[in-house]
Amino acid sequence: MCGRFSLTATPEEVQELFGLEEIENFPPRYNIAPTQPILIIAGDRRREEGDNRTDRRALLARWGFLPGWVKDPADFPLLINARSETAAEKASFRAAMRHRRVLIAASGFYEWSRPGKGSKEKSTPYWIKPRQGGIVSFGGLMETYMSADGAEMDTAAVLTVGPNREVAPIHDRMPVVIQPEDFSRWLDCLNQEPRHVADLMAPAPDDYFEAIRVSDLVNKVANSGPEVQEPATDVPAAPEPEKPARKSKAADPADKQMKLF
Repeated sequence: MCGRFSLTATPEEVQELFGLEEIENFPPRYNIAPTQPILIIAGDRRREEGDNRTDRRALLARWGFLPGWVKDPADFPLLINARSETAAEKASFRAAMRHRRVLIAASGFYEWSRPGKGSKEKSTPYWIKPRQGGIVSFGGLMETYMSADGAEMDTAAVLTVGPNREVAPIHDRMPVVIQPEDFSRWLDCLNQEPRHVADLMAPAPDDYFEAIRVSDLVNKVANSGPEVQEPATDVPAAPEPEKPARKSKAADPADKQMKLF
């Protein structure tokens, strides 16, 4: 899954990568959390025939997808991710997969390596970013939710897929990454059905990302500065050796031999 990410690129860098005509200014954000506004790019701006200007627009959406049929958001689970393998069939995401695919601008994401059941060790956070730097584009879904009083709110979710080589040791899911050469095809919901873009929902190539172990600062949403991305300086605790089983005073040689197998 993807539960936190970052966008520290400048507005000008985002504008250039996504081919936007305009974009509002925004500050660097190092620890974006669910329910907060995120920057998404949609390709739904309608142009007159012969108008060669881009149909893409940048807008803010709440990170937490709300299908249009939800009556009370308070009684609906927070959908920050959507599984790419099943999104086209799920009632919550089916319409958005067909009509409202978007791109989500990011500089990277955070993931936690969680210990096995019964372990007393804490989860270990990692900052996962493109090895070459720059902006990464997550595949996402958008829905404009209208409340009972007529107020509208744009909402979004990050599509996820199985991990690539760098993410696999940390977690079994990662965000779908859409490459720049595929932006137009992904955003073209008028001509490209979900089955036509299924090939884009694949793990990022191996070596695309690098994973950097960071401190527990990222665990708290209130920590929103660049320090959350600094490499951890502590040495991970070595696993405790298993204690040898006690030997019975009355054990005979046959018993000792059985314990070797």
